[in-house]
Amino acid sequence: MTGEIIASRPNKTVFREGDQAVKLFGADYSAADVLNEALGQARVQETGLPVPRLEEVCKRDGQWAIVSEFIEGPTLAQAMQEQPDRLEHWLDLFVTLQQEVHERRSPRLTQMHDKFHRKISFSGLDATARYELHNRLDAMPRHNKICHGDFIPSNVLLRGEKTPTLIDWAHVTQGNASADAAKTYLLLLLRAETELAEQYLKLYCKKSDTARQYIGKWLPVVAAAQLQTCREEDRAFFRGQVEQAIEARG
Repeated sequence: MTGEIIASRPNKTVFREGDQAVKLFGADYSAADVLNEALGQARVQETGLPVPRLEEVCKRDGQWAIVSEFIEGPTLAQAMQEQPDRLEHWLDLFVTLQQEVHERRSPRLTQMHDKFHRKISFSGLDATARYELHNRLDAMPRHNKICHGDFIPSNVLLRGEKTPTLIDWAHVTQGNASADAAKTYLLLLLRAETELAEQYLKLYCKKSDTARQYIGKWLPVVAAAQLQTCREEDRAFFRGQVEQAIEARG
């Protein structure tokens, strides 16, 4: 595989090849997972959201790869770091983009509630905790809004301040927007960006007219859904979010 490495993780690497970005998956990735990610990206692309154009799904050197349009530009995370004096502006752009995603619909996307129920069942939590979480999830309203599932500043590319592009649609579902906001909040906390997480949640609640307490109800459900596939070093954080909520309820 040749080309400039854009990003690298233990189980996937993204290369640039001319005007294309190639996401190469590790050997342990199943065909079903790769094809599902590509299908989610294609379905979101059909809604008109700012998404890199999907080119093909193929194999490179015996490994699965998703080939998409390459988008030139820094990530929003880089802009926040390099221009901290404009943080309020960048955060407003971030939340506005997330709300734009939530305004769209794609009826054939995976249902968030169904995915969360499956992940809670295989979370490794004890039966009492799973029962509490399944009941909590069932009590939450079912919506059909597109939810990115990994909406963080490093997944927003800036071709210009007026044309941000959103990448990495591996976890996209249709469901409740407040669950998506809860996921963003948790991921920011996980990265030790506590101040940014609090600023984000405050602004999201204000712009969407959503009660912070309502998003708070989603936190243990979203955290539990992460336990099945999260990195080992992150398990304590997500488990702590679940245990804290269950203990508070008594």
